[in-house]
Amino acid sequence: MNTHIHVERFGHARRALNISVVTETFPPDINGVAHTLSKMVNGLQTNGHDIWLVRPRQQKTQLAQSSQGFNELLVKGMPIPFYKQLRMGLPAKKELHRLWSFKRPDVVHIATEGPLGWSALQVARKLRIPVSTDFRTNFHAYSSHYGIGWLSGAILSYMRKFHNAADATMVPTQQLADSLRSSGFERLLVVPRGIDTQLFSPAKRSQSLRDSWHANADQTVMLYVGRLAAEKNLKLVLQTYAMAKQRTPEVKLVLVGDGPMRAELEQAHSDVIFAGFRTGEDLAAHYASADMFVFASQTETFGNVTLEAMASGLAVVAFKHAAAGELIQSGINGMLAAHDSGVHFEMAAQALLNNPGLMSYVRQQACVTAHAMGWDMIVNKTESVMYEVLQRREQHYTGSSEMAMPVGLI
Repeated sequence: MNTHIHVERFGHARRALNISVVTETFPPDINGVAHTLSKMVNGLQTNGHDIWLVRPRQQKTQLAQSSQGFNELLVKGMPIPFYKQLRMGLPAKKELHRLWSFKRPDVVHIATEGPLGWSALQVARKLRIPVSTDFRTNFHAYSSHYGIGWLSGAILSYMRKFHNAADATMVPTQQLADSLRSSGFERLLVVPRGIDTQLFSPAKRSQSLRDSWHANADQTVMLYVGRLAAEKNLKLVLQTYAMAKQRTPEVKLVLVGDGPMRAELEQAHSDVIFAGFRTGEDLAAHYASADMFVFASQTETFGNVTLEAMASGLAVVAFKHAAAGELIQSGINGMLAAHDSGVHFEMAAQALLNNPGLMSYVRQQACVTAHAMGWDMIVNKTESVMYEVLQRREQHYTGSSEMAMPVGLI
């Protein structure tokens, strides 16, 4: 399905905007939503827009930040079930109504669907402020991994109601857009995630780090980066590693990340290297110092780690899902397994291990693909969505005429 942005009064559209971004998570939180959202906020600021960031206070002593073109409103929060290191924003209607009445934004962008996001949606609607949202997390898919699968229908219903109340919802892949549209979601626009190719690069490869893993130049290091949790399908990652070891005993597996399954996994798999949380240059070195990236999750909306691994020159093995399904051509710049087939996943990994020439070629092509996904392009697409929702709302209330100008969002 092809979608175009309709831009009215194009010359006027590129004025600087006052944008209020509402989110449950933001750096220094360590997760994909926080990382990509911070890149987006920085990019929008670079493009000349003013940002008011609304998010939960992480610590009682935390102070709101303020600088040129950037301000914060910190609200009350509470720990998120299953994600104790993060906080959920509590409803903040009074604070938001006061802020947006005093400093009215051109657009409100809501990145997460918790109580804070819901209250922001209600206040924005009351004040007739245009709203864009992000669909970033498959909470209804996660539910089956935490013993509350019976709630998945109710969660999906809430998510549909939430996003359909917005003027536009940004989703990271066409596959996800098609799936959500079939479930009744409306006004969906595809805006992929970007990658910092200066940070994530094969040039960050570290022999000293490989030495710490007891991996010489001829040994293959398999890598996983992400939360050590049930929804990430780590059982299949470990099965794939065990199969690889039977044929190639010197292969290594490094798990980067932390989570509720870590203690259990460390006890059961003494031959696996657990690297814990890594960030910045340290994380980039861990990526680049491995050879293969094994990512078996099927609950991602995008999977930033897939793109980070490709930019770092790794041969990615993943299911035909989310970012991998959009970016990888199997046997060219990665290896894809048929949806929900653990056997295909294991065979895809083994095909790379059995063919060093294919492994080398795939790693080179992965870098080429990632380099086309710079953040500037992604920020510009996000910016275009915000202009669109603003103009659509202006037209609704002023009855102005529209001149359609396709700018190729998708």
